[in-house]
Amino acid sequence: MVFDVQKETLPRDELEDLQLKRLKYLVQRIYHNVPFYYQRFKELGLMPDRLKSLSDLKYLPFTEKQDLRNNYPFGMFAVPRESVVRVHASSGTTGKATVVGYTQRDVENWAGLMARSFEAAGATRADIVHNAYGYGLFTGGLGAHYGAEALGATILPVSGGATKRQVMLMRDFGSTVLCCTPSYSLHLYETALASGISITDLKLKVGIFGAEPWTEEMRNDIQNKFGIKALDIYGLSEIMGPGVAMECIAAQAGLHIWEDHFLPEIIDPESGEPLPLGEKGELVVTTLTKEAQPLLRYRTRDITRLNPVPCICGRTHYRIERITGRSDDMLIIRGVNVFPSQIESILMETEGLSPHYQLLINRESGMDTLEVRVEVDENIFSDEIKHLQRLEKKIQNHIKEFLGVTAKITMVEPKSIARSEGKAQRIVDCRKL
Repeated sequence: MVFDVQKETLPRDELEDLQLKRLKYLVQRIYHNVPFYYQRFKELGLMPDRLKSLSDLKYLPFTEKQDLRNNYPFGMFAVPRESVVRVHASSGTTGKATVVGYTQRDVENWAGLMARSFEAAGATRADIVHNAYGYGLFTGGLGAHYGAEALGATILPVSGGATKRQVMLMRDFGSTVLCCTPSYSLHLYETALASGISITDLKLKVGIFGAEPWTEEMRNDIQNKFGIKALDIYGLSEIMGPGVAMECIAAQAGLHIWEDHFLPEIIDPESGEPLPLGEKGELVVTTLTKEAQPLLRYRTRDITRLNPVPCICGRTHYRIERITGRSDDMLIIRGVNVFPSQIESILMETEGLSPHYQLLINRESGMDTLEVRVEVDENIFSDEIKHLQRLEKKIQNHIKEFLGVTAKITMVEPKSIARSEGKAQRIVDCRKL
């Protein structure tokens, strides 16, 4: 059994003792082995022995994505390059790629944490895991792959693409666990219907969905359509990949962040000051066991809160709330802060709409405008124009009432918004074109 009762149910004081021990070792390593951190400590007038307790963490410097880009490709490694057995990297679409290195022990720890995450989702070695996360430099595919193997389950390394074939394989092979982005799961559902394959022909029991923000309304939609439990998994390449935090199937209420390997903080995104336990803010993560590329106080830009309430599953590790947005992709429309997930919640609560939408940001006469394009169901699209106009007005009023911003609502025909086999492209910023 991968579920490590001793580590995952440690009393809080013992868990914090373990965290402090590992944090002290981490600080010593990066100070002496990573020039970037040595320079940052020197600039702040800090020495590694300044760290006496976990509360001293707030005095230590942050690490940001740009720091990784500035030290591209291998400048953040804390071990000789020859000790690195694997390298992953981001696409680099917004600048230089962020490179992540792993020693053999890092890879083994990652596999173990993903196996732990699978087991939290109720998976066992008897399961067949359909892995539709992308393979390659992206961490999702190989992270899930190694985790399923460590669990002892059967893994189907399907990756992305060939959606119709994927549905057939799930049916023919009897897949019981689905791993992909939540938006792609709905694309799989649509493809199954179009192919004449009944969802009841599939043996799926649970879906492990991550790599993009999604709402409780989308979770309910997926569960109702597939007849499965839909669980959230969290991770990011810079920290490790998927498996940093995972919802348990017992509670399905927040993601256990594996605190024996990752030390979480919540800070004010503007000031950088730590926030009290339970308040919402930006998640900051320190890697406690990474060898090749340990990161100190990495600013994820993900918005969430820590939940210290004991979970019914028995795990004592704090849970993070579902990610509600990012501090750096927040939309500001005429002075109003808007997260795409807030609009998604309103759309998903409206009968007759599909979960496929895009937000178009434009500028007219010097003012930013927001257009929400959303697909409607077949039966709604065939209705009278007056009915569609009333529905558009209803959604517009809800967005105005709850978010304080006026948006143009455009109903589009089913399947007209491009489907993604990775992260859905929710925002189209026409101001940059």
